[in-house]
Amino acid sequence: MAANKREYSAYQKNLIRRYYDNREAIDSQRLQELVTDIFLASSAKKADRLWERATGLLERMDGLDKDLVEAIVANRDVEALAQLAGGT
Repeated sequence: MAANKREYSAYQKNLIRRYYDNREAIDSQRLQELVTDIFLASSAKKADRLWERATGLLERMDGLDKDLVEAIVANRDVEALAQLAGGT
């Protein structure tokens, strides 16, 4: 066994597989939560960090128009982000 290769039990493999099978739904839920957090952010610095996290999630999600995503992030349009998060 190589030093970097890890062996997982059948239970762990099942958990990992289910996580990746449901990753799109998990990311969608996280994005919806981030919309709320961004709307309620108490400082610009906190909002910046939340927008960075939202951008990462949006980049990872399939089927989204990249130009639309870039426009929403560039304009910091929380309402458009909420519509996008609700429709994913």
